[in-house]
Amino acid sequence: MSRNFMKKLSKTSSLHYAKLVFRSVLFLTALVIYLLDRLRAIPQHPIDGFARHPGLYLFIWVIFAVEMVLRFFPSGIESMGCQKQFPKNYQPAAAPAAARNDRRSLPAIAIAWIMLNGIIGVLYFTRLIDRSILLLICLAYSVCDMICILFFCPFQTWFMKNKCCVTCRIYNWDYAMMFTPLLFIPSLFNWSLLALAIALLIKWEWIYHRHPERFYEESNDALRCANCREHLCHHKKQLQELHRKLRLLRKEQAD
Repeated sequence: MSRNFMKKLSKTSSLHYAKLVFRSVLFLTALVIYLLDRLRAIPQHPIDGFARHPGLYLFIWVIFAVEMVLRFFPSGIESMGCQKQFPKNYQPAAAPAAARNDRRSLPAIAIAWIMLNGIIGVLYFTRLIDRSILLLICLAYSVCDMICILFFCPFQTWFMKNKCCVTCRIYNWDYAMMFTPLLFIPSLFNWSLLALAIALLIKWEWIYHRHPERFYEESNDALRCANCREHLCHHKKQLQELHRKLRLLRKEQAD
């Protein structure tokens, strides 16, 4: 990793890279355990999942429950993307302008997510996948969540068109989206995680309803690039620039 890269790696970026590594290891560990159980031909009813590994269940629950509980409170290291909801992070714009209209993109995102997880639900209830696969999908979503923040976000690129995560309208939808597959598995473990995630989502939407001015850079100076201290978009821009150069190079070679 280059020295220039490290200089531009803020505390918030470092936290998200650490989360990416940790969640990737957690997903791969769960995947290996699942595959080993299958290779050993351990009998497993589709609703049993990782019941033979209660320690793994408990570890996953504790990690994500703690993450979500902490998200309810202001933090000095979390991204402004989720922290802009709090009063202390609102700096009224000196010259407020009309905020962008992102209302149309929200139903499209919700419908796309419901359709994707609806397919997963059909696969589960027709027993083409089991409970363990649903948990693995949740862990895969958790890895994708970090990839969206650090490298490429389809919701940002294809739906929201916002410039960075700091200005993301749906930043705190992440856990609710992450644990959507748990809806199909009635249990205290699954539904308690999902309930925490939905509580976060409801709180976020309620604050947006009460104080929309906190969520847009046009009305909140804390969200402007000049005041940014986390530089989460830096790596996305590097990849976009690399992609642009590669595209130009291929075009020149083709000519």
